[in-house]
Amino acid sequence: MTEKLWGGRFSERTDRIAETFTASIDVDRRLYAHDIQGSIAHCRTLAKADVITAQEADTLIQGLIKIKRAIEHREFEFDESLEDIHMNIEARLIQDLGKVAQKLHTARSRNDQVALDVRMFLREETLAVLQDLLRLRRVLVDLAGGHLDVLLPGYTHLQRAQPVLLSHHLMAYYEMFTRDFERFEDAFGRMDVMPLGSAALAGTPYPIDRHYTAQLLRFSKVAPNSMDAVSDRDFIMEFLSDASIAMVHLSRMSEELILWSSSEFGFVEIPDAFATGSSIMPQKKNPDIPELVRGKAGIVFGNLLAMLTLMKGLPLTYNRDLQEDKGLLFQGTDTLKACLGVFIAMLGKIRFNAGAMGRAAMSGFLNATDLADYLVAKGMAFRDAHKCVGEAVKYALSGGKELRDLTLEELKAFSSSVEKDVYTILETEAMISRRASFGGTARRCVVSALETARANLEEDGRRLDALVRRILDSDSNQSP
Repeated sequence: MTEKLWGGRFSERTDRIAETFTASIDVDRRLYAHDIQGSIAHCRTLAKADVITAQEADTLIQGLIKIKRAIEHREFEFDESLEDIHMNIEARLIQDLGKVAQKLHTARSRNDQVALDVRMFLREETLAVLQDLLRLRRVLVDLAGGHLDVLLPGYTHLQRAQPVLLSHHLMAYYEMFTRDFERFEDAFGRMDVMPLGSAALAGTPYPIDRHYTAQLLRFSKVAPNSMDAVSDRDFIMEFLSDASIAMVHLSRMSEELILWSSSEFGFVEIPDAFATGSSIMPQKKNPDIPELVRGKAGIVFGNLLAMLTLMKGLPLTYNRDLQEDKGLLFQGTDTLKACLGVFIAMLGKIRFNAGAMGRAAMSGFLNATDLADYLVAKGMAFRDAHKCVGEAVKYALSGGKELRDLTLEELKAFSSSVEKDVYTILETEAMISRRASFGGTARRCVVSALETARANLEEDGRRLDALVRRILDSDSNQSP
């Protein structure tokens, strides 16, 4: 068994079963680049404070860069007995450089070290999610703009309710994913806080400049309380919460695509490249991609609940329970990004059946509310108009007709206020055009919404580009 870097106080070696149980290297090795980047900044901070010499800092930095290259070239042997990525890198540095490497851990603890690594990791993942959400919103705007004249029945209770434009329906999802973008962007500020220098929990007696470290690592803020800094995982819970809401939106759209691609609806054709067949039924084309996205939503929801449960009973400050946060976070980020990526690719190639949608929008008494509004305009109270039209619908159903198929005499039987102009009111295109209140489905409203969306996407893109440059630009950060 490898000698522990913390083993001075212990008289027995760690039992092998305990080593295996407590090891996290199989999970947290993913943080190697962030751990090394943080260590390089820490070296420079120690040198600035004259805790180590500039020459020692240079030696340590070169050693860390060498280790990073070894890991990337798969020439680094990870040791489970060293527990985690931090100890594996430090042990290798001591092996390579000798006694000078033992100075690296001055003025820090694994408690603030791992808090730093996870925040750095999650900043990058959040930027990637924001970029995906921006792309998805652009795809939806392009789809909406390309289908401005396609009619669609709008539904409540999965029953045909009123006609809408397909573009209006698609823009509803644009609004959902815009809120997701805003949530992640807002959460970014709370994860962009530098914890290093908090040490185990109480801070450090060494005269380090934590704001200098934050500048090196491109953090906008420094954690103001050392106890909170090492034990705070709010930013993980918030990310998984935001991810869960985004997965709800992806799952809702998946459900509609699954329904719409069925023979019963026939509204949409999922590209062959994003569907699968049956192992027994040759005719089948299954919407597996949206089904899997719908299913994977449960993974992210479960990770959020597990993370909330993990945190709910922890006293200050660090507890080993927190080792379990990374697996939940990694799976959550990977699942969300995979679902966003495949959705972007699939939606860009999807085909809508405008004929089937239009026919569906013209049947099922979707103009009943408009007939009631027509009677209200003639002076009838709405509740009376509602009852009157309900009776007309019942009559039409008995004859297998739509309201527009009834003769003027038949309609007059329900209200003498009905005139010949009623047929114009009952036309599907006219019904849509009249929904011109702000946010409505009228074509001019949708066109206006698209113009606003395109302007917002441009602004969001510029803001996101600036954030990416600040965090990820290799010329302005401390990446080796």
